[in-house]
Amino acid sequence: MASGSTFSVIGADVVIKGDINATADLHVDGTIEGDIKCASLVQGESSSISGAVTAESARMAGKVNGSITARELVILKSAQIEGDVHYDALTIEQGAQVDGRFAPNARQPVKAVPSVRVEAAE
Repeated sequence: MASGSTFSVIGADVVIKGDINATADLHVDGTIEGDIKCASLVQGESSSISGAVTAESARMAGKVNGSITARELVILKSAQIEGDVHYDALTIEQGAQVDGRFAPNARQPVKAVPSVRVEAAE
């Protein structure tokens, strides 16, 4: 863990109704009804999230009903996701259930490939 970083755990018996914004890394085993924005998210198998997830890195193992946007995303075989998934790097274990569309993040507009001019040497 980098110095100065923090880690928060939301236990299995915790239910949160509302959005979560954290600069910390989160480990969620409970139930969240709201959007989550954080640096890194680890979701336990028993966890349920109803809302959008936005994180630099996310490791999803439970239920999600909402979109997921992450730079690095891992979807484990126990995950059940209903919503669109946006990512830069994506790993999905065999057996994971995703009902939605997959699309790479479009942070920058795609630029046309520059044409290459080859000039004959004389």
